[in-house]
Amino acid sequence: MKVLIVYDTVSPKKITAEVAQAISKVLKEEEIETDSFFFRDIDKAAVKNYDCVIAGSPTMYFRASSGIGQFLDSYSGKEFSGKQAAAFDTQLQLWISGNAAKGIERKLKNLGFEIIMPPLVAYVEGKMNEMQLKEGELEKARNWAREVAKSLSK
Repeated sequence: MKVLIVYDTVSPKKITAEVAQAISKVLKEEEIETDSFFFRDIDKAAVKNYDCVIAGSPTMYFRASSGIGQFLDSYSGKEFSGKQAAAFDTQLQLWISGNAAKGIERKLKNLGFEIIMPPLVAYVEGKMNEMQLKEGELEKARNWAREVAKSLSK
């Protein structure tokens, strides 16, 4: 089993990257071959070499960042049929914040991926350019990754 974590991160503290790295570390601890890349740093053709893709983004203006959206939109049809996927996002805990993970999940389904886990939402807090993960959110991401690992091992 080979897993790709691909993400966008926009805050100065690289919060979404921090979540991606926490997920990656857990999967590696579970002895799952895992690579993690900022979406601009991966060879598009290489994505097909993975059995599972975990995609993440901050929620921006009620949806995923344009970067991860464009990355996923650069593929077409059901070219990932038979492969597995999951989504995550980072967002403010507001009733009007939207949800990037749901949109990412929809795009993954449209590409033929089988969704193996409900999306992870990691909440952030703080003022603009000073955002940080809320207490306990990194542990929530690690627990989610453990559940992903269980699902992948079935």
